[in-house]
Amino acid sequence: MTFDSARSLIITALGRMNAFYSQTVFDEWVVVSLQPVGASILAYYGPRVTNFRKQFAEDTAPLRAEMAGKRLTVGDFEFAPEAAGTHFDVCMRLGGTSFLIGNHTGKSMAEIRKDPRWLQAQKAFVELSNKFRADPLELE
Repeated sequence: MTFDSARSLIITALGRMNAFYSQTVFDEWVVVSLQPVGASILAYYGPRVTNFRKQFAEDTAPLRAEMAGKRLTVGDFEFAPEAAGTHFDVCMRLGGTSFLIGNHTGKSMAEIRKDPRWLQAQKAFVELSNKFRADPLELE
């Protein structure tokens, strides 16, 4: 899948999640490419446009800890349930080197999951993961 198609799918899926949840699930998301020579930010949406890069390593620490020793295949995802504030809550592998990282800057995943509406919202998230599993993001 192309980057533009992937971006559209992400926006649509997150919109569906918000509709099912009746409020915003992830108010911040980023698509990154992790290459042997370093990471590239491919897209960012959220409230910290000017300063999220400065805190990116620190804000992904809880998520990296949850993922330690795990090898995600395309479509797989991992949550950091206790990550709060600006610490990222979820990571989904989109392609060979690309990942979607999401966050709610005001709630942890543990708090989000307490709401029974999360059960419907997560269906849209799983559907998104299955779309990438079937057609991974290909970067040029």
